[in-house]
Amino acid sequence: MNQDLVQRCHWCGSDPLYVKYHDEEWGKPVFDDKVLFEFLILEGAQAGLSWITILRRREGYRNAFEDFNVEKVAALTPDDVERLMLDEGIIRNRLKINAAIKNAQLFIAVQKEFGSFADFIWSFIPNKKPIINDFKNGGTPARTEISDTIAKVMKKRGFKFFGTTICYAFMQATGMVNDHVIGCVAR
Repeated sequence: MNQDLVQRCHWCGSDPLYVKYHDEEWGKPVFDDKVLFEFLILEGAQAGLSWITILRRREGYRNAFEDFNVEKVAALTPDDVERLMLDEGIIRNRLKINAAIKNAQLFIAVQKEFGSFADFIWSFIPNKKPIINDFKNGGTPARTEISDTIAKVMKKRGFKFFGTTICYAFMQATGMVNDHVIGCVAR
C-alpha cells in the first residue's frame, strides 16, 4: 500500500511515532486495566502539553512508573517523588508526579469497588460500546456531556489532572469514542 495515498486524521501528521500511535492505538477500545492505568498517567502528564511530547517520553514514563504497575505506583514514597523529579525521561512536574501516585491509589479503590477500572469507566458509555462519531473534516470536540460527567465523578473521587478535556482525550485514546475522520485508514 502506498503510504502517501493513505488517508489519516490530519492531527497525526507524518511523524512516524504519531502515525504508529494513530494507526495502532488511538480509538481502539481498551478494557485492560493496566493499559487504562497507563493512559490515565500519560493523559494527566499531558495537561498543558502536546500529546507528541508525552509519546516521545512514553518509555521514560514506563521506566519511571514501574511499567505502569498500579500497585507499585500507589506505593511510591516522597523519596521516590524526589528521584522522579530528577528523571529526564518524564515531565518533571511535582504536582503531576504526586497526582499520578494519588490517582494510582484511587484507581485501586475503584477496582475494589467495581471489580475492575474498566467496568467502572466503561459504565458511562451506552451499552459499553464505543461511540463512533461521524466527523468528516475534523471538528472533533474537546469535551462532551459524557466527559463532563466522568470528570465530575472522578473529581469527586479525588482524581487529579482529569478534567473534562483530559477525560475526553482519555476516551479517545482508549476507544471509548472513535473520532477517526470518515475515510481514515484506522477507522
